[in-house]
Amino acid sequence: MNPTGEQYSISQGRHTALVTEVGAHLRSICVDGRELLWSFAADSTPAASQGRHLLPWPNRIRDGRYVFGDVTHQLAITEVPRHTALHGLNEGFAWDLVSHTDNQVVQRHVFYPEAGWPGTLTATLTHNVSDDGLRVRVHVTNDGDAAVPYGYGVHPYFAFDNVDDVTLELPFTSELRVDEDRLLPISVVPTTRGKDFQSARPIGQTQFDTAFTDPTATEWTARLVGSSHTVEVWGDRTVPWVQLYTRPERDAIAVEPMTCGPDAFNEGPTHAGRIVLSPGDSHVATWGVRSS
Repeated sequence: MNPTGEQYSISQGRHTALVTEVGAHLRSICVDGRELLWSFAADSTPAASQGRHLLPWPNRIRDGRYVFGDVTHQLAITEVPRHTALHGLNEGFAWDLVSHTDNQVVQRHVFYPEAGWPGTLTATLTHNVSDDGLRVRVHVTNDGDAAVPYGYGVHPYFAFDNVDDVTLELPFTSELRVDEDRLLPISVVPTTRGKDFQSARPIGQTQFDTAFTDPTATEWTARLVGSSHTVEVWGDRTVPWVQLYTRPERDAIAVEPMTCGPDAFNEGPTHAGRIVLSPGDSHVATWGVRSS
C-alpha cells in the first residue's frame, strides 16, 4: 500500500493531475506528458510540504500561540528550530472521497477540536482539470458552535533545470519583511528593487522565502518562463497573498497562494488577513495552474 493511500488521477485533453488520499496532496500536474512539479513517488512520503494544502492556517504561528476570543491557545510546535506551528493541521490522515470522475476529484475532511485548535471545520477540496489547466476550489464551513480563526494556503513546487535561468513575472506591490532567524513578520513594505518582478526578468541569483501581497489585479498570475516550458499560477481575490520559495538546490520554486500572511492569527502586520468564521459561516478559496 502506498504511504499516501489511493492515488486519484484526473485528466482532460493535454492535462493530467494526481491527488493523494492521505493529506490530499497535489502530487502531479502534467501537460503533454511533462511533469511540472518537484514531487514524490507513489511509494514515498512527501517531503518539505510537497503539494500540501495548508489549513486551517498557512505558514507559521509564532511559538504556536495565539489569542482568540480572550482565550490563549497553544498549538504543537512543528517547526522546532524556529519554535513555530507550521502549515496547519492537514498532515497524515486520509480524506474521504466524495466523487471521482475523469476530470475531477472531490475530497472532504473534518478538522475536529484538538490541542490549540478549538473548532470543528469541514473542508471540501475540489481538483478539476480542463483544456485550460488545473483549477482548485477549497470550501470550508464552521460546523462547530463557536467562532474560529481560519486561513488557507497551498505548497506546490514547480520544477526547472535551473531556477536561475527562469524569467519571473509577479504582479504584487508589497512584501513582508521578516526577521532573519525565525522568518516571522516585522512589517509589510513596498516591494524592494531586488524582489520587484512586476516586470518580467530572470530570477538569477535571487533567493526567495518571501511573502507578497497587494496584487495589481483582482485575478493575479505569477508567470514562470523556463527554457522548455512556461508555468502560470493564478489566484483571485480570495487568495491575495503568495509565498515564493527557492530550493537551495535551485531546481524548483514554490509558488504558494494564501488567504493571509504568516502569523496572521496574532496581532501584527498580517493580522488583517485572518478570517473569522462564525458557526455556519463558509469560505471559498480558488486558484489554479496553466502551462505551455
